[in-house]
Amino acid sequence: MNFQNNTASGGTDKMAKTKQKKSFILENLLTILTVVGVFGGTAFGLILRSVNDKWKARDIMYVNFVGDLFLRMLKGLIIPLLVCSIVSSVGALDLSLSKKIGMRAILWYVCTTLLAVTQGIILVLTIQPGKGNTAAATKTTISQRNVLTTDTILDLVRNMFPDNIAKACISQYRTLITPPKDFNTTDLTQWDINSEYIENSNILGLVVFSIIMGIAIGQLGAAGVPVLKFFESLGDVTMLMTTWVIWMSPLGVFFLVSSKILETESFSLIMSQLGLYFVTVLTGLIIHGYVLLPFLYFLFTRKSPIIFLRKMSQAIITAFGTASSNATLPVSMQCIEEKCGIDVRISRFVMPIGATINMDGTALYEAVAAIFIAQIRNVPLSFGHVIAVSITATMASIGAAGIPQAGLVTMVMVLDTVGLPAEDVTIIFAVDWLLDRFRTAVNVSGDGLGAGVVAHLSQGDLEDMTDMPMSLKSNEENTPL
Repeated sequence: MNFQNNTASGGTDKMAKTKQKKSFILENLLTILTVVGVFGGTAFGLILRSVNDKWKARDIMYVNFVGDLFLRMLKGLIIPLLVCSIVSSVGALDLSLSKKIGMRAILWYVCTTLLAVTQGIILVLTIQPGKGNTAAATKTTISQRNVLTTDTILDLVRNMFPDNIAKACISQYRTLITPPKDFNTTDLTQWDINSEYIENSNILGLVVFSIIMGIAIGQLGAAGVPVLKFFESLGDVTMLMTTWVIWMSPLGVFFLVSSKILETESFSLIMSQLGLYFVTVLTGLIIHGYVLLPFLYFLFTRKSPIIFLRKMSQAIITAFGTASSNATLPVSMQCIEEKCGIDVRISRFVMPIGATINMDGTALYEAVAAIFIAQIRNVPLSFGHVIAVSITATMASIGAAGIPQAGLVTMVMVLDTVGLPAEDVTIIFAVDWLLDRFRTAVNVSGDGLGAGVVAHLSQGDLEDMTDMPMSLKSNEENTPL
């Protein structure tokens, strides 16, 4: 009888373990498939390169077609998701609480960005990857314009307050300075000042507008409830559409990675001329995103950052595949709410703000890249220059759009701080396409961990709110350590 009981018990244990394995696979199926998409796309790209070293732009476009469709669908959901999320979450909070949550989020993001910049500067000054380096610029050209650092900062503030909210969905304002016709001068401060709108969503302006609109709805009380319900319903519809699109991510990431591998000119360049720079940036990103930030998360919440990041893995992998924190926002919000159990009132307020201003990976990269280029050009940097780089890199990362390789555009602003020409950006372009994916993954990780910290610090305030609409409550909680 004992033997039979033991046999039955063993069979039950095996069945239970099998069910657990199946349950784990089903719960993480999308993440597993996306990982397969990344490695499969890398292998496919390398195989295609082995067949033909030089691929035509049209052939690369064909390979990238499916990935481009996936990226377009994700980007198409950004504005409705962002606006509805912020308006509904801020409108449902009382004004005093929204102030507290907003201040906590901004304080976290500013402090972690400064930490990333400081860490990057320490690494690049210690390792000195540009000493004795003769990295050659690639043939790729970067669009550049004459502009002062002050103009860039003022444009950042101007875009926070768009003059046309509909236009903000499709364009950004920026200052142009042109040489005067009547005399020649290289002093940019004496050039004529003009302006233009470029084709790129003004996410920062939409965030500010949505926050103000949410505050106005909350102030109206009962009169604002119908408008609040509209944005809540539209947000739920957008999240459902997002879920459908997310299941395309393994296939989309596969072709996005493959096409990028075909675009790069030489992998040997990464390992030779720019190898040490690549290692310096990557080391800084890994330490910041997966050592320092998780440690700070544990310090504030006393919960496991490993479990938290594991539940965010789908968003992190999607960020690596798309190289766009804005495009990854729908996936990030889904992971934060459904897997990490962050209160929806927090996630839908904090995450869009984080995706807009929290660019730790970009800030670290720009500080390292500017000093690296200065080392290559043998430009001596004083302590004042280093401080200026840290401040400018922080401001540039806030102003960087959440799109692939947007950091290259704001790099011009950082290079101007140390007196380097804009065309020197081409020195690092050969490896930027790959580093861009790593820093985007760190940006998204930082957004999620920041939302977790803010949610934990705001837990008591949220529990005191009894008049919150039920549609904005989460039934799940963070997994404890």
